[in-house]
Amino acid sequence: MLNYPLAQKIRQYNYFSYSVQEALHLSDKEKEVILALFRNLEEELSNRIDEFSQDVIISQIELLLSYAHRFYKRQFITRKSVNHTVLQHLDTILNDYFDGPNSLDKGIPTVQYLADQLHLSPSYLSDLLRSLTGLNTQQLIHEKLIEKAKEKLSATSLSVSEIAYELGFEHPQSFSKLFKEKTRQTPLEFRERFN
Repeated sequence: MLNYPLAQKIRQYNYFSYSVQEALHLSDKEKEVILALFRNLEEELSNRIDEFSQDVIISQIELLLSYAHRFYKRQFITRKSVNHTVLQHLDTILNDYFDGPNSLDKGIPTVQYLADQLHLSPSYLSDLLRSLTGLNTQQLIHEKLIEKAKEKLSATSLSVSEIAYELGFEHPQSFSKLFKEKTRQTPLEFRERFN
């Protein structure tokens, strides 16, 4: 494929980095389309060897990938109830993480940690969340962090540094920077609104 545009284009397909257990969910009709393309490839590989063989095979692979990409995007739309369950489970995991000792012991949760908890690959999880919420996994972690920070700033007398440490930050400055980036105000400015 190196001499073909497909060699560059193939990098846009995120699903090549997914785990084995993450399948492309196909309807019966979609499955038949994919199987027909495989049959065409098999026919070309086993029966025709001429100056056009490589071009035809590459074109068939590109068509296969285009269909797979179409079906891949569609599955996030048609499997919304399953996907919303993942979103609810993710919210529970984050709440438990920040409400328990994890953030003190382990720091801020990582994308890999959440993906492991949900038995998904990090890339699949981010694609799924982006299709549901418009945010990737890291952005959702930050949203939850800010939500928890606002709760602590408005309902406790903990210092900004203490809140930062409780949420898993090693340095309070990093917490303050993220908070200001997300809310357009410092933690202290936010707290003053409640006093």
